[in-house]
Amino acid sequence: MRSRRRHRIKEDTDINITAFMNLMVILVPFLLITAVFSQITTLQLNLPPQQGGAADKDNKEKLQLEVIILADNSLIVADRKIGRIRTIPGKESDFDLEMLVTVLKQVKVRSPETKNITLLLDPNVEYNSLIQIMDSVRVVKAEKVNDDDPDYAELFPAIAIGDAPLSLNTGKKK
Repeated sequence: MRSRRRHRIKEDTDINITAFMNLMVILVPFLLITAVFSQITTLQLNLPPQQGGAADKDNKEKLQLEVIILADNSLIVADRKIGRIRTIPGKESDFDLEMLVTVLKQVKVRSPETKNITLLLDPNVEYNSLIQIMDSVRVVKAEKVNDDDPDYAELFPAIAIGDAPLSLNTGKKK
């Protein structure tokens, strides 16, 4: 028998990456654009400052504003050093956000350099209520200068979140 040897001819082939390059040309700018939008929508939250630290000694004159959010829909606006500024009783089924904004505007007029606020939550406060209160303390609609969309004025954009003191927790569940 004759053995047949197959001679394979090896050809040099080039890899065609044109389609891949076209995909990258479209995909990379799209990913960069969406990454910027996702960064804009994030909100930086902080932990409440510790008491008695070096920062406390430097900030003795500054206002340390707190809003204590209780499960019975009441709010307590307070300064950590001087105590309670105002108690805002809740409405039947929700927080009185208009009164909260009014009180915070008055505080901002007295202390315009303050940008920090701490929200102290009762464990039974709903998440949706927290978001509404955070939106209320960050910015407020400003007076219209012209007929364009309303401008927004900054109230307290640096928000810290913590637990309400146990002595104020009402224990009511929603």
